Amino acid sequence: MANKDIKQEQVINVEEAVSRSEEFFNKNWKILLGIVAAIIIAVCGYFWYANHQAAKELEAAQALFPGEQFFAEGNYEAALNGDQNFPGLESIASEYASTKSGKLAKAYAGLCMAQLGRYEEAIPLLKVFKGNDMMVGPSVLAALGNCYANTGDNAQAAATLMKAAQQADNNTLSPIYLIQAGQLYEALGNKAEALKAYKLVKEKYYMSSQAMDIDKYIERVK
Repeated sequence: MANKDIKQEQVINVEEAVSRSEEFFNKNWKILLGIVAAIIIAVCGYFWYANHQAAKELEAAQALFPGEQFFAEGNYEAALNGDQNFPGLESIASEYASTKSGKLAKAYAGLCMAQLGRYEEAIPLLKVFKGNDMMVGPSVLAALGNCYANTGDNAQAAATLMKAAQQADNNTLSPIYLIQAGQLYEALGNKAEALKAYKLVKEKYYMSSQAMDIDKYIERVK
């Protein structure tokens, strides 16, 4: 008799559990379906964005290409302002701002302005560029440093050129930037910092062509 009561109680408990589950689902099914839908949308959205972004990157690279050609030819006005077939680097930078090519277009625009002597306009465009490339990133930094120098901010110019040399870290670019930085420190009367820059050329980049003449710079600031 006792076993029968226990079994009946167990059946009742199971039925109550099922009933509570059904009640919970009936009350919350919209929320549950909403969560599932949100997950599905998020996953689909991620793949859509990845595909869309890849297409956008390709489109941006193709749009930028004529500007890169103008820049390579030294035709900075055409690169910056465009022609009948090319809208110009600033337009490309604005339209494709979320892409790598769009960001590169902004840097190119800054470089063009620097080449055209429009240093103050070039600075904000060059400052925002973040590139890991061992040649492009340091070159943009160096151009920024030279813009600072041409606007009279020698301290910022020297610091930026030192950063460009560190980022490049090669025998081709680093010694050039270090000597430029050293000369700016000399102009500021800071011989100690100038000496550090020149010694880096002698000790770290001794294989560079600039290292052959670096002793005269070192002797000058000792």
